[in-house]
Amino acid sequence: MPLTPNIPRLLDELSHLATISAHPAPAVTRVLFSEQDLAARAWLLGLAENAGLTHRADPAGNLFITLEGTDPTLPAVATGSHTDAIPNAGAYDGVVGVLGGLEALRTIAASGEKPRRSIELIMFTAEEPTRFGIGCLGSRLMAGTLTPDEARQLRDPEGRSLEQLRPAQYQGNLEQVSLITAHCSLGTYSHFLELHIEQGPHLDASGTDIGLVEKIAAPAAFRLTFTGTGGHAGAVLMPGRHDAFLAAAETALAVEKAALDSPSDDTVGTTGVIEVKPGAINSIPCHAMMEIDFRDTDLTARAAAISGIRQAAESTCHRRGVTLDWQQINSDPPAICSQEILAVAEKHAVELGYSHVRMISRAYHDSLFMARLCPTAMLFIPCLNGWSHRPDEYASPEAIAKGTTLLTQTLLTLASP
Repeated sequence: MPLTPNIPRLLDELSHLATISAHPAPAVTRVLFSEQDLAARAWLLGLAENAGLTHRADPAGNLFITLEGTDPTLPAVATGSHTDAIPNAGAYDGVVGVLGGLEALRTIAASGEKPRRSIELIMFTAEEPTRFGIGCLGSRLMAGTLTPDEARQLRDPEGRSLEQLRPAQYQGNLEQVSLITAHCSLGTYSHFLELHIEQGPHLDASGTDIGLVEKIAAPAAFRLTFTGTGGHAGAVLMPGRHDAFLAAAETALAVEKAALDSPSDDTVGTTGVIEVKPGAINSIPCHAMMEIDFRDTDLTARAAAISGIRQAAESTCHRRGVTLDWQQINSDPPAICSQEILAVAEKHAVELGYSHVRMISRAYHDSLFMARLCPTAMLFIPCLNGWSHRPDEYASPEAIAKGTTLLTQTLLTLASP
């Protein structure tokens, strides 16, 4: 018989967590180490203690809640996601994976089943880039793709560092961060499985219960600064102009063209930031800064497209007499998910009578970095119209119940070899 999570309890907890927000309902805002983020963390740990589960934290603020197995010396099976939320977001992104994971641990504990491996729920610090401009801060540190030195250099919009913002319970020397040397050395975890809303329209549009994620696309991000020559909009004739914004505009079109011309179906390119100076209607732009997000599941295709964009930008700038500064913000490789985990999840989905489909995650998650540490996969549930990162984000009780039930069964199987 499949284990049955307490879905009414889970739904009540999802509703309560949505009220811990810097903005009124239905919006949800919980920025890293804000009053609301700290309150949510304390509340989550209270739930864990009430369930008799042990917990700990690392110096970056990642939280670990553990159901101990009969052989805790074995690498643990892990699940988890995040509870931080960008300003004016919704109630389900990340949260379903954290509270659904907690419900899975409580369900297994209450069932009398004795998994051999421990099962650990991870609440990752700062999956959202709101505070420091970099996503998946906690899982990057755990995987070692962001070093403690690099973490110490991060600043929020007010110029504050991670060490300055961390509350007392997370204080520690980031240089001796135990998440690399102890918690998350290779072999710490045997498997990692993240439950998440799809943040896309495919499952909802097709009426499919579960998405089994086979690949996670990864972004490369760049900041381009164009420096031209300013002047009066009426006094400088067109042949003599060195317009920084027009060079940036041509480059933005090159980003779109590179994505459209890519041989990979999963290539997407976005120019999401553009700043122009001096910003006056009667002044020729002397400065433009743009930021590009370019992602794919095919690293070769992504690299070729980015190379083409850079060549196009340099050619445009040469022709227009504008200088270009090209800076890489980050460049993460895509992840291929574990076929072993997916096979176990698919087997249970069939047993439970859930419709399912293999798919790609074009948004990236903490799973992208956990895949550096152990075999990793994701379970998607539908969200209404694919809407996410907005107050009307919605996952139905039925979708949450199915995702949590499948997560519970899969974790138990993985932890009981």
